[in-house]
Amino acid sequence: MFVDKPLDQLVTYRPEPEEPADFDAFWQRSLAASPVGAATFVPVEMGLATVEVFDVTFPGWAGQPIKGWLLLPRERSGPLPAVVQYIGYNGGRGIPYEWLTWSAAGYAHLIMDNRGQGGGGKTIAHTDDVHPEGHGSSSPGFVTRGIEDPERHYFRRLVTDAVRAVDAVRQAPGVDPLRVAVLGGSQGAGLALAVAGLRTDVAAGIVDVPFMCHYRHASTITDTGPYAEIRRFLSGHRDQAETAMRTLSYFDGVNFAARATCPAWFSVALMDNICPPSTVFAAYHRYAGTAQIEVFPYNGHEGGGPYDVPRKLAVLAAAIGVPCAL
Repeated sequence: MFVDKPLDQLVTYRPEPEEPADFDAFWQRSLAASPVGAATFVPVEMGLATVEVFDVTFPGWAGQPIKGWLLLPRERSGPLPAVVQYIGYNGGRGIPYEWLTWSAAGYAHLIMDNRGQGGGGKTIAHTDDVHPEGHGSSSPGFVTRGIEDPERHYFRRLVTDAVRAVDAVRQAPGVDPLRVAVLGGSQGAGLALAVAGLRTDVAAGIVDVPFMCHYRHASTITDTGPYAEIRRFLSGHRDQAETAMRTLSYFDGVNFAARATCPAWFSVALMDNICPPSTVFAAYHRYAGTAQIEVFPYNGHEGGGPYDVPRKLAVLAAAIGVPCAL
């Protein structure tokens, strides 16, 4: 069943954003505190005849080591365009066998680990979340970790990691640093949207059923998935609602979208009760660059799933140059 507004209302849904006045200064300061450092790429033999695998470590938030995988097609001539993939909520980089699509299509493919996440039957992570000042009060999960102060919020660290993952892949062997796209689904899409808003050197973005968008509205219309953590926290911390929403506004995809200029391709599912459609359209309608959106009327949070891969191959081939054979 549809869980949100009807499509004819969604296509005109443009809510007033909640954007702090120092949003840009906050992120300039955050990224300056986590400068670009050298990434390492250690070859790993995985028994794959057509793909080379590298165990990646790069400095993310505050220089902390972040893990990833780099997959390269063995048969290549010249530097390759690259795809940086961000993983959904409570997932991690897992094992390389899970991520073969993009290298099979001819791309260099970096999969970033999610610090401190990984579990619940999803792909595992190999990166710890470290914050020397602690996290304060929170409900189980990551959305409310540090919610009283944007300086300490978990997503400040995770978004910074995501930005530095682009710097890492640009250092990778066999990669064309001028042709890098970002992509993800759910939380991974929220991170791709953030990176597109914080960098001017990303060539394209694929943003599938994004999480991390339109937080206040999301927390009032769904009690499923990560947004439910906000409700659980505020049901106990009754006097913290405005503090929490102000903190989350620094990590809202609606605000990152207003600063993103690379071409982007969104997707939304009208039966998605985890990332409700109105939250996706709120970010899509504020996107500053050229953007298109694919609507899946009868799907939930899985969105287009593997059936949407041909569209992604086609749009990335046009944006960063790998021929599409489909």
